[in-house]
Amino acid sequence: MEEEKKQSEVTFGEYKGSPTITLPTTADGRYPFSFGVVKAKAILKYIEDIKKFVEMNDKSSQKQA
Repeated sequence: MEEEKKQSEVTFGEYKGSPTITLPTTADGRYPFSFGVVKAKAILKYIEDIKKFVEMNDKSSQKQA
């Protein structure tokens, strides 16, 4: 269980001398999502639009008829 916890944490790293952040996309830590400062700034700038996008398209949160 401790191994699973470690794999699902946010980590900071570096790619070609530039800082990166890696986010887990699943509980088991598979398929991580990494990006740098420029993309992080874009995410912060458009966070409300991203939230709307998820609300409109996240099938796991939509009610089935």
